[in-house]
Amino acid sequence: MTDSAASPAPLDLPGWRHIYSGKVRDLYVPADTPEGGAPARLLVIASDRVSAFDHVLSPGIPSKGELLTSLSGWWFDQLAGADGGRGIPNHLVAGAEAPDAVAGRAMVVKSLDMQPVECVVRGYLTGSGWVEYQESGTVCGIALPAGLADGDRLPEPIYTPAYKAPMGEHDENISFAQSVELVGAERAAELRDLSLEIYRRAAATAEARGLILADTKFEFGLDADGVMTLADEVLTSDSSRYWDAATWRTGTTPKERMASFDKQIVRDWLAANWDKQGTPPELPAEIVERTAARYRELIGLLTG
Repeated sequence: MTDSAASPAPLDLPGWRHIYSGKVRDLYVPADTPEGGAPARLLVIASDRVSAFDHVLSPGIPSKGELLTSLSGWWFDQLAGADGGRGIPNHLVAGAEAPDAVAGRAMVVKSLDMQPVECVVRGYLTGSGWVEYQESGTVCGIALPAGLADGDRLPEPIYTPAYKAPMGEHDENISFAQSVELVGAERAAELRDLSLEIYRRAAATAEARGLILADTKFEFGLDADGVMTLADEVLTSDSSRYWDAATWRTGTTPKERMASFDKQIVRDWLAANWDKQGTPPELPAEIVERTAARYRELIGLLTG
């Protein structure tokens, strides 16, 4: 089913009013927020819906919303300084609790002036970057050394921003210079530097637990005091590629090297069983359970 057909009827949550449903998340504001007014805080609910190739698929992945919310919360805590690094401000409202009906899969967060840049960091060559590299030797226009293979580690992580399109439209890869045009030189540099710092810290944490953080994406917004603040989900199986480090070292084919802890199982099955025309087929129970198991395994490896 497509995006527009996938979202269920909004939940009736006392004190909150539904304003938007995306492919996998639902957004609420306090019920007393005036129509068109800026809310003081938001309720972000992670559903069990799963998307691939710009379609929401059926069925969802059991407990996915709770798993990804838990993982985001753990990473927010690490990045706030629990990992020994400097504290990165995040959008969680301290002490605020989500309604019981969505407890465990929802976050109460600050209302931010969201930046129109999706901050992508790539530490390894794969996915759309590998496709572009084969054609031109570049990733998002950034020249890379010759002779790299699918799944190779890059000499240094690279920052490849994307333009955050309005709701319902597709994001678009942009150059750093274009990000400067969108938000100004100072903010563009701050977004880049924060993203690379967070990636490096997270990659080191993952590596210590036998995992490779191949790439990830971040979103930021300015709080009421103008502080750049990490928002949305962070370093989850939906926003990041995690690989098994031991398999990456010993694998002989790209598929073996990139043993994944995300929804790649879903993407691979769908690519082999659907021509991307019309309505996607239903996911088999075995694919759903394998994906859920990988999500659970990742959280176990990272958080213990």
